[in-house]
Amino acid sequence: MTAALIVVQPGLHTTVQDGGRIGAQAFGVPVSGALDPDQLRLANALVGNAAGEAALEILHVGPVLEVAAPGVRVALAAFDGALVLETADGRTVPAWRSVTLREGDRLRVVAPRHAACAYLAVEGGFDLPPVLGSRSTYGRGGFGGFQGRALAAGDRLPLCRERASERGDLRLPDPPAAGDGPLRVVLGPQDDRFTPEAIATFFASDYTVAPAADRMGVRLDGPSLAHRGGHDIVSDGTAWGAIQVPGDGRPVLLLADRQTTGGYPKIGAVCTADLPRAGRLRPGDRVRFAAVGVEQAQALRRAHEAMLKRLLAGMVPADARVVDLEALYAANLVSGAVSGFEWDDADAAVG
Repeated sequence: MTAALIVVQPGLHTTVQDGGRIGAQAFGVPVSGALDPDQLRLANALVGNAAGEAALEILHVGPVLEVAAPGVRVALAAFDGALVLETADGRTVPAWRSVTLREGDRLRVVAPRHAACAYLAVEGGFDLPPVLGSRSTYGRGGFGGFQGRALAAGDRLPLCRERASERGDLRLPDPPAAGDGPLRVVLGPQDDRFTPEAIATFFASDYTVAPAADRMGVRLDGPSLAHRGGHDIVSDGTAWGAIQVPGDGRPVLLLADRQTTGGYPKIGAVCTADLPRAGRLRPGDRVRFAAVGVEQAQALRRAHEAMLKRLLAGMVPADARVVDLEALYAANLVSGAVSGFEWDDADAAVG
């Protein structure tokens, strides 16, 4: 029988997502893909996959899965999540490290409390047919991923590898921070359709993520933004992170499953470096925005990529001990160190 993960409990909304369906927007097909590409990339790296390989995106409540394969290596990327293993030794494995499981083992994903999404990567990925070049699930269209839908109890997710490779497991000794502060926004392309007072209000106000939030986008509760010259425009393309403002003046932050075009003016777009944070927003979260220019946004993107590369370069064997130099320096051990030669002198005096 084909190697697989069996879904015992599906969680609230668990789907297969990868780096996205690139190049199909001209045909009205959304990009989809991971809400948080950083977590997807790190989870895949821990099991030895390419950055955009398909993994399980877990929203709010995690699934319970059973291994139906001789061996499988998995890794969870989650800011305060973990894997609870129903194995012979029964243990909890923290996020940001891989673990190898055997036939019949079960794992329960403890989803993060302070982020909307987490990612479970499997070494080799899932043996699912790509649709328009991607294995991402687009639920509204009913295609991609596993049968075009969120997982359900009893599903068997076929694996590309029958067993885990012989190499050891890996971990990130210094996991990424979830990040805080305002989401940084580049104005446009229709910022001229808003009054100066509306733009000032947008950057000076707190907004709250409304319950009307999903993979398509999140509606924000807060001060209404006044349009100038009406709220209808000729429909044009939408981008991940674009902030539309419909007739009621309440901003809508567009995410991975966004529509390909829209007829509401867009006051701005979240810069690329902050898109993963935008994808992690949950209903009830408070959000502020800060204005940046295009060149600044480009610099932030480069710095963000450099940070990710440092994290990836810092992966170590899961059982390796890593010296925390900052902790040692904080304890001021350097000033209290001795050379060791003093003991030779003392022995000579005794002798």
